Amino acid sequence: MSDFVIPPAAIPSVPVSGDSRRFPVRRIFCVGRNYADHAREMGHDPDREPPFFFGKPADALLTDGGDLPYPPQTGDLHFEAELVVALGGGGTDIAPGDAQGLIWGYAAGNDFTRRDLQAVAKKAGRPWDLAKAFDLSAACGTLHPAAQTGPLDRGRIALTVDGDLRQDGDLSQMIWPVADVIAHLSQSVRLAAGDLIFTGTPAGVGAVARGQVVKVEIEGLTPLVTRVV
Repeated sequence: MSDFVIPPAAIPSVPVSGDSRRFPVRRIFCVGRNYADHAREMGHDPDREPPFFFGKPADALLTDGGDLPYPPQTGDLHFEAELVVALGGGGTDIAPGDAQGLIWGYAAGNDFTRRDLQAVAKKAGRPWDLAKAFDLSAACGTLHPAAQTGPLDRGRIALTVDGDLRQDGDLSQMIWPVADVIAHLSQSVRLAAGDLIFTGTPAGVGAVARGQVVKVEIEGLTPLVTRVV
């Protein structure tokens, strides 16, 4: 006999390089405006702003090279190339010096955004949930264990649309490095194994249309390719 009144949802997960097993995902956190040039292109001063966070539900994951159906209620779907950090441990009030030991792996990610809905929410002082946390909005590539890659604190991060370069930066350009992101976030919530953190995007975000192919490349990681349909 089942202990649930309805069938439980499947556990969201992402593929792991060189392993038939998958990484189970508990929660997804995203840090906003973590590259200075992107903060400026969005109209903000990166020198005066501490890190801030928003979330996506775990079942918003888009994995295994799946297509992204153009989402409803928008005419301005944007791409945002990001390094994704997967945690193998957690806690609260984590010191930056302890954060690296909690990282299980890294992947290329794309934080898809309904930019027009976000603009309306910003103007009205409302939450960004429907702009950021819609179905399949958290594209994530293959995870590479940190034990194999070492810390990813530098390296090229780039995005192309149909082969045309749109974003081109370096992980070293993060305002708040990965360890600091983890430390800051752990002051607000208890982090745990299975959490994913999207660590921000370089400048150059823009719109993508049906039929276009978006490719995120991060040095040392498997590229993430998404077709918008």
